[in-house]
Amino acid sequence: MFSTGQLIFAILFFVAFVVIVTLSYKKDKKLHRKNYKGVIWILVSFITFIIILFLIKYFLKN
Repeated sequence: MFSTGQLIFAILFFVAFVVIVTLSYKKDKKLHRKNYKGVIWILVSFITFIIILFLIKYFLKN
């Protein structure tokens, strides 16, 4: 399906991408902690809202 050269390129690209993203995250870790301090509560609220919607759909269907 893919040639050997395409597979090698894909693997090298993936490895390089993961390394660059990891290094960028480590570099900005302190900045993220400072700027996004209360974001976890927004995530929890959003997930709770989605679960409530699914529960409402389930109970109204039965």
